[in-house]
Amino acid sequence: MLRLLCAATLAGITISRAFAQMAHDHKEVETCTRLSPACANSVSPAFAPDGTLWIAARAGNRIFVAKSSDNGRSFGEPRVITPENVSLDRGADARPQILIDLAGRIIVAYATVRDKDFNGEVFYTRSADGGKTFAPPQPLTDDAASQRFPAMEIDSDGSIFAAWIDKRNRAAALAKGETYAGAGVAFAWSHDHGLRFTQASMALDQTCECCRLGIAFAGRGRPAVLFRNLFAQSVRDHAILTFEGPDKPGPVYRVSDDDWAINACPHHGPSLAIARGVYHVAWFTNGRARQGVFYARSADGGKTFSTPMPAGDPDRAPARPSLLYAAGRLWLAWKEFDGTVTTVKAMDSRDDGQHWGAARIIAETSEDSDHPILLRRGDEAFLSWQTRKEGYRLIKLESRS
Repeated sequence: MLRLLCAATLAGITISRAFAQMAHDHKEVETCTRLSPACANSVSPAFAPDGTLWIAARAGNRIFVAKSSDNGRSFGEPRVITPENVSLDRGADARPQILIDLAGRIIVAYATVRDKDFNGEVFYTRSADGGKTFAPPQPLTDDAASQRFPAMEIDSDGSIFAAWIDKRNRAAALAKGETYAGAGVAFAWSHDHGLRFTQASMALDQTCECCRLGIAFAGRGRPAVLFRNLFAQSVRDHAILTFEGPDKPGPVYRVSDDDWAINACPHHGPSLAIARGVYHVAWFTNGRARQGVFYARSADGGKTFSTPMPAGDPDRAPARPSLLYAAGRLWLAWKEFDGTVTTVKAMDSRDDGQHWGAARIIAETSEDSDHPILLRRGDEAFLSWQTRKEGYRLIKLESRS
C-alpha cells in the first residue's frame, strides 16, 4: 500500500492546504521540447572557478548542461549528457546534481526509473575539459535494487561525497521474508575528481524512501547528512547524522518532533548549511505538532536543535526551503502560493540564525515553477529560479538587515 501511495504522489489522500505547493511546482509540458532553461522542469546551478554559471537541467526525458557568461541572461549551446533511451526520475524531489571543482572539472549525477514500482538507478558523468566533452554516464553503484535522490558535495581536499536513498537492504530483507520499513541512506566517495567512486556503503537503514537529502561538511572527511527519517514506523520527521570519519557514520539525532504520521511519500526534502561550527536546517512538515516551513540551529554538532522557527505566511502554503551561508550572512529562501501567484521570499541573519531580518519578496510568477535554490559566488549570494512564464532567473541577494 505504501508504494501505491508514493506512486500516486498522495493522490486521493485528504490533506491540508500545505500541500498546495505540489500544484505550483513545474508540470510536464511535453510540447516544449527545446533544450533550453525555458523548457526545463528542473534546473540545478553551479558556479565555475572563473565565475561563469553552469546549469544541469531536465527537459522532458533528457538531462543537459549549459553555460552562461552573463549571469543566466543567455546560455551557450546545450550538451545532452543522457542516452536517448533513458527513463528519467520525474518525481517532485528528483533533480540533476552538478558540481564544479577548483580545476573546472564538472561532475553531474541524475537518477533514472527502472519500473512501475519506482525503483531507480543513479548515474554520473564528468567533464575534464571545462564542459567541452562529457564521459559516457556510469552507474554510481553496481547494486541492482534501487537508488534515488542523489546528493553530492565537494570536501575541502577535493574529494567528492555522494549520498542517496537506497533499497538494497530492503530487497535483501524482503527476499528472506522479513519486514523492512522504508529504505536506507547509502554513500560513496570519489578521490580522483569524479573519475570513479568507491564501493557503496550503507550509512543508515529504514529511513523515509522518497525525499532528497541535505549535505554539508562539519570538517574535512566529516559530511553531515540531513534526511527525512522513519520514527515509530510511520512518523516522517527529519534527523541528521554526522560522519566521525570518511567511512564512519555517527549517531542519528532528531531535528524536531513534528509528529508527521503518514503512510505516503512527502516528496519534500530539507536544506542544510554548516558555518562557524553551527548547523542550520530548514524543512517542510505537515505534522500534528506544526505545519509549514521551519528553521532551527544547533551549536553542539547536531545533537540538539533550537525550537523550530516558522518561516513564511501559513496561509500561503510555504514550501521548498533553501539555506546558504555567504560573507557572514545566513540566507533562507522559500516558496509561497496564494492559489494564483507563486512568490519566492527570503530573509537573512547576521548572527548565525539567532535573529533574522524581515522576509521580503524576491521574485514571483503566475505559472508553474521549479524549486528556489540559493548559491554562492565568492562573497555574493544568489537566488536561482526557473519559471515556466519568465524562464530562468539568477537574482543577486542584497542584505537589508
